[in-house]
Formats: sequence, structure tokens, C-alpha cells
Amino acid sequence: MPSASPGSRHTVAAPAFDGIASFELGAVVEVFESPAAAPRYDLRVCSPTDVDVLAAAGTVVVVAVPDVRAAVPPGLVAALRDAHARGARIVSICSGVFALAAAGLLDGREATTHWQYTDLLRERHPRIRVRPGVLYVDGGDVLTGAGNAAALDLCLHLVRRDHGARVAGAVARHLVGPPHREGDQTQVVAAAVAEPAGGDGVSHAMAWALEHLAEPITVAALAARAHLAPRTFLRHFHRRTGTSPLRWVVAQRITASLPLLERGALSVEQVGAAVGLDRPATFRHHFTRVVGTSPSAYRRAFRTTA
Repeated sequence: MPSASPGSRHTVAAPAFDGIASFELGAVVEVFESPAAAPRYDLRVCSPTDVDVLAAAGTVVVVAVPDVRAAVPPGLVAALRDAHARGARIVSICSGVFALAAAGLLDGREATTHWQYTDLLRERHPRIRVRPGVLYVDGGDVLTGAGNAAALDLCLHLVRRDHGARVAGAVARHLVGPPHREGDQTQVVAAAVAEPAGGDGVSHAMAWALEHLAEPITVAALAARAHLAPRTFLRHFHRRTGTSPLRWVVAQRITASLPLLERGALSVEQVGAAVGLDRPATFRHHFTRVVGTSPSAYRRAFRTTA
């Protein structure tokens, strides 16, 4: 599987069709040509038959196919097979999954796509284990994403894999996107704890919590910081975030633990304590629920010396 080495630019090729989904292609462009990513990536939007570009790419991102019910162009199928065979990383977003399926790259694997295409994908390719509801599935050398905004999540995940949380966080901040999103199962996305915007009481309480993650945090304490009664605070907080204060705090603690695990200087137990989850079993439980893997496995996958 390719990775971007320090000092080199990793070529990302994105085949484009007539009538291509402009949002998904735009997400790929916005991520890989953002100021933090552009020095590290060489993004090339090309025709699906541009063999020279596809042959040189370390990553090929297929954001759509011309018609999900029609046969995938044979030239693209052959190009994807060739790229994968020589070690390129193959990625699909939304209906692009049908191109990867046609190339046989998803047989026996888990994959996802836009919810409106999941039944059709199962019907046409029964050897694929379709996972609806998730933002993306990382199979290592082959990755698949859901539609629309999930394109950003998957592209940020690729940046995190290649260059770690610091670079991915810089890209996310440039995009002014949420630091963390959940599907039916939370995904590992390039996240950095972000300071809440706004000058109201809830924002002040959230900002205070981010500065005190290692300390005990209660709803009463947050409500007091917001100068609201606890029940009023809970109502306003849920309206703002779509979740409860304590669930949000846990998510921020897990997000804050990611760069600590990547650096590797602290033990897993010490990392948990540093973000306010001082019982190892509690830290592992919440980390696995949020990230989908254990802290130790995450460290092995993303450890960096940078």
C-alpha cells in the first residue's frame, strides 16, 4: 500500500465523467489542494481513459460512475485493476463504488456507498459485505465512502493516514468543517479538538470544558459556566450539538487522545488519564465505541515520530 514519504508529493488521480457529481469531486479538490495538503499531494483530475495519469497515481479516487445501472466503462475497469495490481490505493466515493465492484476489487470485502444505492450494490454484487450507514470503510488498500459530505470525511482520513493528525487537523480547520462526525458507527477521521464559535453561554461552557478535559466535568459545572439552569443548559446544548453534554465531553476526550497516542511518549493508561479518563477500562471502552478500534491498535496504525 502506498504512503507519502517525507519530501515527496503523492499523486492522487480523480477520473471525471460528463455529468460527474460536482460536490464529491469538489471535496476531493478542496482537501488535497488545501494549503496544508497541497505541498504533499499532486492532485490530477483526468479522463477515465487517461492511462498515463492513472498509471502514475499512488491513489485513485473514483467519485462517481456515469450511470449506476449501466455497465462501467471497460477502460476504467481495466485501469483500476492495473493500478491496484501495482500497489496503488483505490478509493471510491458515493456511486464510484460500482466501478471498484466491477473491477472485482471489493469481492469478499466490506464496503459502503450512498444509502440510496446500497440495495442495488447488494443485488448486483452479492460477494460484497455492504455496510449502510457508515461514513466510510477503510480496507487498507481499498477504501469506500458514502455520498456527499462523507467525501470530506474519507479524504481527511486519507490525509491522517499519510501525514498524521496535525496535518489533517490543519486541512479540517481550513475547510471550517466539524472535527468529528458519526454515522451508525463512528469513523476515524482527521480530527482536532476545535474551539467552539460564538459568544453565548453554551459556547463559553464548551470552551472551558476543552481547557479542562483532564478534570472531572459535570453537567452542573457546565451549566454554571453558561450561567444557565441545568435543564435549560441541557436543552440549549442539545439544540446546538445534537447530543448530550457528557457524551460530547467524552467525544472531545477521545479526540484529544489521538495525537497523544500517535506520538507514543505516554502509555495508553497515561493517555487516558491525561484526557480525563483515568480508569484504563473506561478509556478503552469509550475509545473503542467512538473510534471503532482499541487505543493500542490505533497507536500501531498511526504512530508517528513527527
